[in-house]
Amino acid sequence: MFLKTSFTTLIVGVFVVYVLHTCWVMYGIVYTKPCNNPKGANCITPFLAGNPKLQLSIYTALRSNAEGGHTLIHKEENFDVNSKFERTINVSLPKKTRNNGTLYALIFVHQAAHDPWHDPRQVHLVAQLTTYMVPKPPEISLISGEDKTQVPYCLSRAGATSVSDHPVSHWRSRLTVNIVGDHFLFDREYLPNDVHRYLRVFQNGKKVVYLPLLFVDELSNRVKDLVEINSTTTELPLTISYDSISLGRLRFWIHMQDAVYSLQQFGFTEKDADEIKGIFVDTNLYFLALTFFVAAFHLLFDFLAFKNDISFWKQKKSMVGMSSKAVLWRCFSTIVIFLYLLDEQTSLLVLIPAGIGSVIEVWKVKKAFKIQVFWKGGKPTFLFGKLDESERRTEEYDTLAMKYLSYLLYPLCIGGAVYALIFLRYKSWYSWLINSLVNGVYAFGFLFMLPQLFVNYKAFNTFIDDVFAFIITMPTSHRLACFRDDVVFLIYLYQRWLYPVDKTRVNEYGVSYDEKPKEKSH
Repeated sequence: MFLKTSFTTLIVGVFVVYVLHTCWVMYGIVYTKPCNNPKGANCITPFLAGNPKLQLSIYTALRSNAEGGHTLIHKEENFDVNSKFERTINVSLPKKTRNNGTLYALIFVHQAAHDPWHDPRQVHLVAQLTTYMVPKPPEISLISGEDKTQVPYCLSRAGATSVSDHPVSHWRSRLTVNIVGDHFLFDREYLPNDVHRYLRVFQNGKKVVYLPLLFVDELSNRVKDLVEINSTTTELPLTISYDSISLGRLRFWIHMQDAVYSLQQFGFTEKDADEIKGIFVDTNLYFLALTFFVAAFHLLFDFLAFKNDISFWKQKKSMVGMSSKAVLWRCFSTIVIFLYLLDEQTSLLVLIPAGIGSVIEVWKVKKAFKIQVFWKGGKPTFLFGKLDESERRTEEYDTLAMKYLSYLLYPLCIGGAVYALIFLRYKSWYSWLINSLVNGVYAFGFLFMLPQLFVNYKAFNTFIDDVFAFIITMPTSHRLACFRDDVVFLIYLYQRWLYPVDKTRVNEYGVSYDEKPKEKSH
């Protein structure tokens, strides 16, 4: 018992240290030490402090270095760094881009009335307007074969008869540009490494001046905004968004973009990276902090719940008081949910715990049915154990308890599957089957949750899951299913209030807890 407690304490301790270390790192990212002596030699002063007249110019080119020519697509004269704006323009696509090629945007911030290509006081960045991704298969009616209503610039390639399995060029319909509006004085000795790559300086007498800190927000490029480029499409819309940004937020955004880029280098797809981007886009720092703590606690309680579940079943020698049908059902339902999440291309933060849970449930079925596996000539042979009298009685009670509820749920699930087949659209018959099965699994889950509530870390995980469901992108049906535990828990609390413990009642051993223990006579 001491070893188990110490192991759990160790895990919780490591988790607390990790959270505190992360908070310290986040503070170091957001806070930058300023230069205390503005007239000192170590200070780097901002070019924006002189209120220069600026202009924003954006070009497109087939190469990032603009070799082979460039085209001006937008310019913002009398550009005010502190004025937010959004412009939507149409961009002409070169032939090479339409033929599964790329296109770059070159963003210049320069002095007004100066050519950006020859202005010594200009800053510029290069952003990719296209990305490669496997097209999403269209959803059709399995009865009539009709396609889902298409949106402008539909996702299917012109003239294509089937969806390609190869990555094709997609158009990023948003370009978000930021400039640090703070007139921050940098200290040479404490210049952050993350800002250094964006810093452009020049000598002005004895002063060192840095040009505007220009930043392209790659996190705002979401999968939902991507449009597949057709070979016949000559132009596409581009929304240019601009807003000023604080230095602390800039540094935080740089680190987040680097983290997403590193994940993509390790094999994360555009879809996986998009789920992480969704955590940071259009949120403030307080919500980001809440997201971090919720995600961290969710992983902690998932791990502890898995640990307790494995420990309990390792010590389980008999199925008395527990239904083997419930164990088999949980195994089936967990696998169905995992396949459903996989079919919906859900975030790995949701998919990985579901996959681990499926493996554990399969192992529990092996324990519950006393299955032994023997290998003969490379082929497995399964041997099932027998139930004793007490275990058989448990099975009878469990079958009787769920009999009448099944009469209601079977027609509902079958009716829901038929309705979905007629009125909804799916990618394939497999997708419809998985969706129908998972809806039945979520509904039947109530039957197996009502008999008992687990008294372990899953009780805490119930409420963490509720917050997690609204932060991480996941299918709507799976999000709603997270609240089943809450309904059961509220019913349990109501029953405890309605039927309090009667301490005067005598139990099977003839003991009443309301009686005072008799003292021994001396």
